Amino acid sequence: MGGLSGSAHTAERAERVPKQDRSRATRQRLLEAALACLAERGWAGSTVTVVAEHAGVSRGAAQHHFPTREDLFTAAVEYVAEERSTALRALFPDGAAPGDRHAVVAALVDLYTGPLFRAALHLWVAASHEEQLRGRVTELEARVGRETHRIAVDLLGADESRPGARETVQGLLDMARGLGLANLLTDDAARRDRVVEQWARLLEQALEGEAD
Repeated sequence: MGGLSGSAHTAERAERVPKQDRSRATRQRLLEAALACLAERGWAGSTVTVVAEHAGVSRGAAQHHFPTREDLFTAAVEYVAEERSTALRALFPDGAAPGDRHAVVAALVDLYTGPLFRAALHLWVAASHEEQLRGRVTELEARVGRETHRIAVDLLGADESRPGARETVQGLLDMARGLGLANLLTDDAARRDRVVEQWARLLEQALEGEAD
């Protein structure tokens, strides 16, 4: 009888693992669908029903993972932020050499000029009008901003103990965000490339000055 019970327990555990895998896969599809809908339709057009249809799951399944619309979209933007940080670090797994600073600037700008930034921007706009959403998005963006700043400091080799270093890095991120906003209306890649080139030169001078 004990052996039978053990076999039943093993079978139950084996059945539970695929269910967990399916649950994770469903959650992933919902997050990706939420981002796609937010980028394409904006906040007003991105209801839980629309997202569920886009993900190919039922509304009930969507609400099982994310009880409210705010839960779904804040989780989606958090997911993007984590993926964005991972992708940026993966570009320079061993850190960036001084000669790679142009590539680092270009990579940082790319963070703010793709569809993921567009989706996040729609959420920011919605949060400015939705009291329930505002606090959660503000807290999330503050954390994302700190992480992005840390990544930028590490990759650029900036010494923040020196006066002006922190502001220089933050200025780069603010510039990248501005290029991302401009990219929402027109794809001016040529101008953006020139701005990246100029910022890379300015950073090189500033950071080399730190080292002197």
